[in-house]
Amino acid sequence: MSPLRDLEPNVERTNSSVAEQSIVRVDENNHNKTTDTTKPNAASSRKRKSDVVEEPQSVPEIDDDDPRLYRLDETCNQIRRKIKNFVEGGNMKVGEFQRAIGVSSASYQRFMNQNGTYEGSESDTYGKAFAFFKKRELQGLKAAPPKKIKKNEEKKVLDVSDIKLDGEETQEVPVYDTCDEVRKKIRAFLRKPDVSQAAFCRAISKSFPDERKIQSRQLNAFLGKKGPMEGNTSYVFYGAYVFFEKLRIKEGKPKPKMRLEMEKIHPNGVNTSEVERWFTCFGNERPYHDQYGRVRFV
Repeated sequence: MSPLRDLEPNVERTNSSVAEQSIVRVDENNHNKTTDTTKPNAASSRKRKSDVVEEPQSVPEIDDDDPRLYRLDETCNQIRRKIKNFVEGGNMKVGEFQRAIGVSSASYQRFMNQNGTYEGSESDTYGKAFAFFKKRELQGLKAAPPKKIKKNEEKKVLDVSDIKLDGEETQEVPVYDTCDEVRKKIRAFLRKPDVSQAAFCRAISKSFPDERKIQSRQLNAFLGKKGPMEGNTSYVFYGAYVFFEKLRIKEGKPKPKMRLEMEKIHPNGVNTSEVERWFTCFGNERPYHDQYGRVRFV
């Protein structure tokens, strides 16, 4: 009987203790070679770029008393725009931003609801927000920009073309809202992430038979007013009311309590053709509009 032959004559046998430390490799010239695996691989010892943690860049300290934080060289509208972009970029939530600059919710809302170059200049929110952004600027801190509006989403949100109102074709839709109520609706609607001011102006332009052009400056002028009937002849007032009424119907929402009260008080709708500033009254009386747009005397 022939002896058992080594089935792999070119492989050197090693005992188990040695095998743990080395592996056997057959080279091209059929010679046995061993490679010690206990030695670290040079390639594996190198750190990849992605594994190297970069040292954070140092942020320069800016003292809270730095005079540059109090040279108010930006308008109220510019600061409002910065706040809006900062919040919409997801850098902070509204409440977090209020706490960061140290203002109350009421002060913040009053300032943000105003409009105009200097409207809100006496507000704490104006000065403190300016200092907040100026400090970040001096420190070189960048904020995430507001999310880009998706045109398809914007069109979807603003499309009310499938709803028709009585009197729409002759610009005679009765208006059952005060100017202040419409302003509230506009501000709330413009806070949506998928709506731009320019697109909103285009949407309310379609409330008119001739689709007259409404510009952002007209919208801002209307938003800058205050009072139940301040701005009642503005195209923005009528156009926005028609748009929101169509939107309410499209979304299947019921008429709110304010709307029902307005229908009782103004069965034909409020005046949208004449400015209500001149009234006949006694010498010791003063006219004013109540919350429903009715003329009262005190």
